[in-house]
Amino acid sequence: MKDNGTLFCFGLGYSAMALSRRLDAEGWTIRGTCRDAKRRNALAALGIKAEVFDGKKRMESASILENSTHVLLSIPPSLKGDPVLQYHAIDIANIGSVRWVGYLSTTGVYGNHNGNWVDENSTLRPTSRRSKQRLLAEKSWRNWGRETNIPTQIFRLAGIYGPGRSVLNRIKSGTAIRVSKPGHYFSRIHVEDIATVLSASINKPEPDTVYNVCDDEPADPASVAGYAFNLLGHTPPTEISIDDAELSPMAKTFWRDNKRVRNNRIKEQLGVELAFPNYRSGLRNLVSS
Repeated sequence: MKDNGTLFCFGLGYSAMALSRRLDAEGWTIRGTCRDAKRRNALAALGIKAEVFDGKKRMESASILENSTHVLLSIPPSLKGDPVLQYHAIDIANIGSVRWVGYLSTTGVYGNHNGNWVDENSTLRPTSRRSKQRLLAEKSWRNWGRETNIPTQIFRLAGIYGPGRSVLNRIKSGTAIRVSKPGHYFSRIHVEDIATVLSASINKPEPDTVYNVCDDEPADPASVAGYAFNLLGHTPPTEISIDDAELSPMAKTFWRDNKRVRNNRIKEQLGVELAFPNYRSGLRNLVSS
């Protein structure tokens, strides 16, 4: 890492913590927000100062933002819009030391493309309310970046997996199934590769730029699950038709969209080399670590 400074994360969750751990090891100061006092105490034990921010009102003290050089926005929008934009966008702009802002969005903003490839220039037609809110937040933060002249980047994340959060964990807990829908693709990204992309962007800010953050190989969930069962030495269960699968209402919304997401830009503009370019390498790493 060529640059260092103070990273402030609105939402010290799974992806933000992957970046935070990496930068902390390189001498950065890490601060941010969390949802409750219990989580704040746990972060304090890790040496991370945090304020409680539930998205329903301003933080009790915005002074924690002082001297931040980089801001990661990792809180999803609500039906009322983006909470950070609503309560703290002015604070971020007024700090005076911020030189990079990253907003974590989702590839869900592309909507359904019937299995075709999409890139950052493809038509955006989100199908779920959740993805529509993400797209609105993207546009709002890009406008904010133009108005403030603070380099603001959008990162559209594919399905995130990593330690403690993958099909391997569902298999071990006995909740994994193999849902079959021929010709239906999902893109994925290992959490450590998310940190790699964000780190590369910090080193090379590209104002008002959008990046797809995914691996090289979109795949159907049944194949991924089958590979994971074999890795663990289990016989894969029989595939279940999407029509027969008992999916939650939220899970069903993900199956509305069928697309394959290209990641050329993170490689060509940021020079990123993925540690886990496909689900096989990522799952093997999780099994062996």
